[in-house]
Amino acid sequence: MNNIQKEIKVVIGAGEYHNNPGWLHTQEEDLNLLDETTWQNMFEESSISAILAEHVWEHLTYEEGLQAAKICMKYLKPSGYIRCAVPDGNFPDEDYQRIVQIGGPGPADHPAASHKIVYNYRLLMELFETAGFEVRLLEYFDQRGDFHQSDWDGSDGVIFRSKKFDPRNQGERVAVPSLILDAIKY
Repeated sequence: MNNIQKEIKVVIGAGEYHNNPGWLHTQEEDLNLLDETTWQNMFEESSISAILAEHVWEHLTYEEGLQAAKICMKYLKPSGYIRCAVPDGNFPDEDYQRIVQIGGPGPADHPAASHKIVYNYRLLMELFETAGFEVRLLEYFDQRGDFHQSDWDGSDGVIFRSKKFDPRNQGERVAVPSLILDAIKY
């Protein structure tokens, strides 16, 4: 019998993005960040290698985001991680900030209408560190509006809305950034 266990990698709230082949793409009705029963129905504790959440955490309050991080921690293997991307509250562009603001810019069917928080890198790091993770920033703007990017690998989880992969962000100017980090369980 083969004792090699396949790694479990999960995309939370995959939406239209299916750019991580071999990952389990889920929607809120399948796997709810705040309903641990949905996690228990799909996974054993400490069984997941990686979780990717692209533009999901801003739809939770800070307290809900902390609760979600703690649930994820329970189901991640040691050295497993969450790759999290959210709109960047430090990006110095008024139009972008109007679009990503709490409650969004307009009608109830706009994707940002359910935004409950706008993170900057310090606040998002604090949330995951409070949940017990070690954090590594991948892409973000600092409080002065300067862009920072670490070397990161898409094979560990592609974030489409990034400097690295989004065609709108190629060249000198970042047009539609995400604040991206890895929260690692140790």
